[in-house]
Amino acid sequence: MPNNQQKLSRRREVSLLLKEKLIEALDIPYEPRDIGEDIALIGSGLGLDSLDVLEIVLCVENNFGVKIPEGQTLALRSLNTLADFIISEQDKK
Repeated sequence: MPNNQQKLSRRREVSLLLKEKLIEALDIPYEPRDIGEDIALIGSGLGLDSLDVLEIVLCVENNFGVKIPEGQTLALRSLNTLADFIISEQDKK
C-alpha cells in the first residue's frame, strides 16, 4: 500500500500531465503553472463550454486509459476532481 508521500507524488504527476494534455487538446493559452488545481473546468474557470467537455473526455481516455461515463459530470467539476477520478479509476485496474 502506497504511503502518503507516494500518493502525493503520484497526484502531482497526474495533475501536471493532465494540465499539459488539456492545454494541448483544447488549444488554450495557458501554461501548466497558470492553472490552479481547484480551477473549474467548465464555465468561468477555464472558460470552457459543453463542446469542450467531449475533448476533455477524449483527452482523459487517450492519455490515462480511463473512461468517464456519460452523465459523470462531477468528475469534471475541477482539475482536482478530475485528477482524483483518474487515480481512483486507474487503481481499480
